[in-house]
Amino acid sequence: MRRTKEEAEKTRCAILEAAETLFLEKGVAHTSLEHIARHAGVTRGAVYWHFANKADLFNAMLGQVRLPPEQLAERLRGCPAHDPLMTLRELCIEAIENLARDQQKRRIFTILLRRCEFTEELREAEERHEAFINLFIALCEQQFSAPSVASRLHAGLSPRLAARAVHALIVGLFHDWLRDPNLFDPLNDAAPMIDACFRGLIRDWPDATVLTPG
Repeated sequence: MRRTKEEAEKTRCAILEAAETLFLEKGVAHTSLEHIARHAGVTRGAVYWHFANKADLFNAMLGQVRLPPEQLAERLRGCPAHDPLMTLRELCIEAIENLARDQQKRRIFTILLRRCEFTEELREAEERHEAFINLFIALCEQQFSAPSVASRLHAGLSPRLAARAVHALIVGLFHDWLRDPNLFDPLNDAAPMIDACFRGLIRDWPDATVLTPG
């Protein structure tokens, strides 16, 4: 019985690996369960034994890693109140650096951002992704709404607009780097780019020589 469970788990992992490879190469919409079964060296019946449909398989693939919007939202929930912006800064830098360090996360996030058309069958995955994005923006807004922060925003900026600007920068950097990794070095350039964003939002943002490395 133990061997049967181990073999079933091995098959499940092979299916997930095949899906990740083909989704990245062909795109989610152009990859069928038959394609995945052939690539994994299993029958379609084996695929359906582990996953109800392509959406179930896609969600399982996403569930293998903590994607940046999810990580940021989860970490911001419990961030210290005494220095909310520095906490947000460090989390943004960490998210960009981790995308470069974790190859599987990079592949899966590439699929999510660049190889996926959210059809009706992937509605659940789309809603999950959008929910974490909205949560991240809302939590960023809370950071900028803190009394010690709101008064430091540049004229004309509300906490909501500042939160949107941070989110736009992060998503833009993810998209650009996944499209062309030669555009910038995440491990060396993340901190200066994040600081440039915060400098445009906060009137008294510290000089780069004062800030500790991300």
